[in-house]
Amino acid sequence: MKPLHQHTPLLVSHSLSALCGREIYLKYEALQPSGSFKDRGVGALCMHYAKQGVNGFISSSGGNAGMAVAFASKALNIPAKVIIPITTPTLMKEKLMAESVEVIIEGENWDAADLRARTLASELGYAYIPPFDHPVIWQGYISLIEELKQDNVKPDAIIVSVGGGGLFSGLIQGLHSIGWQDVAIITAETVGAASLFEAVKQNKRVKLDKIDTVAVTLGAKQICQQAFEWTQKHPVFPQTVTDKEAVNACLRFADDHRLLVEPACGASLALLYDKRTILEKFKTIVVIVCGGSGVNLNLLSGWKKQFGL
Repeated sequence: MKPLHQHTPLLVSHSLSALCGREIYLKYEALQPSGSFKDRGVGALCMHYAKQGVNGFISSSGGNAGMAVAFASKALNIPAKVIIPITTPTLMKEKLMAESVEVIIEGENWDAADLRARTLASELGYAYIPPFDHPVIWQGYISLIEELKQDNVKPDAIIVSVGGGGLFSGLIQGLHSIGWQDVAIITAETVGAASLFEAVKQNKRVKLDKIDTVAVTLGAKQICQQAFEWTQKHPVFPQTVTDKEAVNACLRFADDHRLLVEPACGASLALLYDKRTILEKFKTIVVIVCGGSGVNLNLLSGWKKQFGL
């Protein structure tokens, strides 16, 4: 069975390289079929269950994971239901409803929607597809590191945005699987959703009281256990940015590279546009342009106005 993800382009950014005085590569995960990196991890889990002959998929994400499940549902010809909380942005509701999945709006937040998804999956005998916390999902992201090796680029560091820690976990697992344990990970989170930053700071998994950020797809109150364990075993440099810095990076990236990305991705790009001092430790850096479906010109224009950019 052919993987659901694509081997995405890895391109040098001349503008960011000149700005930062470093060799900056962009890994264009925004060009995956569903619009984000989730096609690798979530797609891998959907394929895993498809091979077992599952009757359907159930996801609890109104963001990129839900879109990846919708794409997998269509590609594998297996029905899917996506449970989303009432707080899901209108754009994502519309995008999911346009796909061949049943969208159920329930719960004040993701936790409530997730509880309903787990219950319904058990009742219907469907496969529950979590957004980030599953070994097969982490395994799916190893392909991203394998592609760097195939493209003959071994960076000194990789910059990645972190929500629940699935992609983060898979990247480090991939680095260790090919003997690149010395490649550092620089994580990016917005201040209002910095669960990994706080976990490293306090040396324990921390559950945030609330999520307060326009980067809604980073909105996990707590990183998964696997992600926390990797912070103890691998060189990790946690960074935070403001919402304003993330949105500004989205705007500048659109101008420089002609591609729209959501603020969750902008968090990583902000480290470059702001020329953070952490970059000075490394000569060659790969940035995961994780993409995201939760953006369009109107939203970007609204955020620009909101933050006075």
